[in-house]
Amino acid sequence: MESDEALARRASRHTVISLQQLDPSPIESPSPAIGKGKQLGDDPPSTEDSNDGSSIRTGGSAGSLGLSGTGRGAIFYLTRIQKYSTYAISIFTSLHIANVSLIPAVTQSVPGSETYLLMTREIYQTTLTEPLLVALPAIAHIGSGVGLRLLRRWQNMKRYGGGMPGIYALQKSHNPTATSLWPPMSYISISGYVFTVFYTAHAFMNRGLPLVVDGDSSNIGLAYVAHGFARHPVVSWVAYVGLIAVGSSHMIWGAAKWLGQAPSTRAWVQGRDEKSNAVLDRKTKKQRRRKWMGVQGLALTTAALWAVGGLGVVARGGATEGWIGKVYDDLFARAGL
Repeated sequence: MESDEALARRASRHTVISLQQLDPSPIESPSPAIGKGKQLGDDPPSTEDSNDGSSIRTGGSAGSLGLSGTGRGAIFYLTRIQKYSTYAISIFTSLHIANVSLIPAVTQSVPGSETYLLMTREIYQTTLTEPLLVALPAIAHIGSGVGLRLLRRWQNMKRYGGGMPGIYALQKSHNPTATSLWPPMSYISISGYVFTVFYTAHAFMNRGLPLVVDGDSSNIGLAYVAHGFARHPVVSWVAYVGLIAVGSSHMIWGAAKWLGQAPSTRAWVQGRDEKSNAVLDRKTKKQRRRKWMGVQGLALTTAALWAVGGLGVVARGGATEGWIGKVYDDLFARAGL
């Protein structure tokens, strides 16, 4: 049998590990308003939702990066950057979908749609508007998303042993199912990272590569896209179907999330509320299922509008002949196609 001293050491070790699971919760001091017409039984002042780190904190709260003494942490500002950057992205996306899909669907002609593309380019492809409507919002949106993920991991490190080296590793060795330091990945986050890959490749082929090789992209239009489908059909179909499918889903579900209209599939499939773990009644489950189907239907409609002219007309436009066709072939060759 083990000695009392050995048992005490083992119990002490497990106690230290288990304590790391607890989130520190400081005792809140009474509101300053008490004694000035307020009673202890009165309702406390309301605060913003703390899910995005936007709740007002007094003093130097643990685990938050306060900026300029406002009491709001870095998560608050990164969340706002990620949200409001989508406004400029939405303007550009709406114009772009109209150019590459809706107008070609109406004209049923690639050459007949090029004029409208050149006209709207004067809105979002000038020296001033391209950075404001395209480049900077995209960088801000992607960068803030990555920053939020890294910051939340850093906060988990602080909670689960970051201040005591080796504690988290010791905890994982005794409990392989322990909480992961990385925040959970939602479908919106996963689709966002996948969409970033498709979006970057699309921007490189249609804007970046022509600027590097030819010095401008004045020759790049719908005919260039049609030429790519004719010369490299497999790569083009994979690239554009992925761009449309993932992009439509990410943008619509992301907008629904910001508007509070993105229901969780896990809630109505399992029949329990994710926050309170309460059993959902049949009516609530039906409402959430209907809301989910509405958002998903809107995502499918967006993808269809994006594809009706882009894949239905432009992709079937055929190769471009003459010296312009040789310019296009040279660009694809530079990209390894």
